[in-house]
Amino acid sequence: MADLVLCKPTELYNILNQSTKFSRLAEPNYLCLLDARSKREYNESHIVTARRAKQDKDENYLLPESVELECVRYCVVYDGNTASLNETGPAIKCSRVVAQVYRYPVLVLEGGYERFSAYYHFFRSQKVFWMPQEIEEFLSYPIEIIPGLLYLGDQRQANDRHIHKDLKINAQVNVSLDPEKNLSSEVHNELHIPVMDSCDSDLLKFFSRACEFIDKHMGTNSAVLVFSKLGISRSSTVVIAYLIYCKKYFLKEAWTHVLTCKPNMRPNRGFVKQLSEWENIILGQQSTDIADPHY
Repeated sequence: MADLVLCKPTELYNILNQSTKFSRLAEPNYLCLLDARSKREYNESHIVTARRAKQDKDENYLLPESVELECVRYCVVYDGNTASLNETGPAIKCSRVVAQVYRYPVLVLEGGYERFSAYYHFFRSQKVFWMPQEIEEFLSYPIEIIPGLLYLGDQRQANDRHIHKDLKINAQVNVSLDPEKNLSSEVHNELHIPVMDSCDSDLLKFFSRACEFIDKHMGTNSAVLVFSKLGISRSSTVVIAYLIYCKKYFLKEAWTHVLTCKPNMRPNRGFVKQLSEWENIILGQQSTDIADPHY
């Protein structure tokens, strides 16, 4: 029987926004998101792509139909406002049923629908049935590194005014050779770092300027988006550098945090060496062994 684990709203937000060429939500064995609230509440509004957890005549929760739970990577269950695993509300009851056949920890959304929809109102939906093509075309949002303040994304997301509005993005760090801003972008505070995604590129010399820029805007509670063309190498390197600078994380800690938020992030080997140098500059020691295949 699987364990039950509380899942913070930011964790579910990031699960919903993972993508490669297409949204990972299109993968049949990626996410099973279950709404354990009443049918009326579900029909009024639910989290995008969630299916309603059904009950029998005795109000016992049933396993979801047409889902091979033993193969699914993430299973998240929520109700209205469960805040603790010690409660006995709908989310806990439903999760215990799922846990009997699931091999990973069942994630119970902390604060339930109420908290998640308060943070991410743009992920509310009344849509019950999703066609495969609709899910493939689901446009992901930037990954959240520090809730409400720091985001990691790609060029498309940086030029999407709806994303800027929804996430209240007020500043951007553009880590690419392209300085041009799409006319749909309404962000006027932008730092451009013109660097190629090459092992020979010197990104280290821009770390201080980028960190100070991010700090300046986050200090006024303004959200900052760090982006590159694909949001995988250059932008993730700057975000890791910022966590070392701001949070005083060792490289290993900063790397693990960003990797947890965005599993397909991958700074190139040259940038990894520069991050190791940055760790030494900021923390006075190189405690992370970058020879480890993990990096």
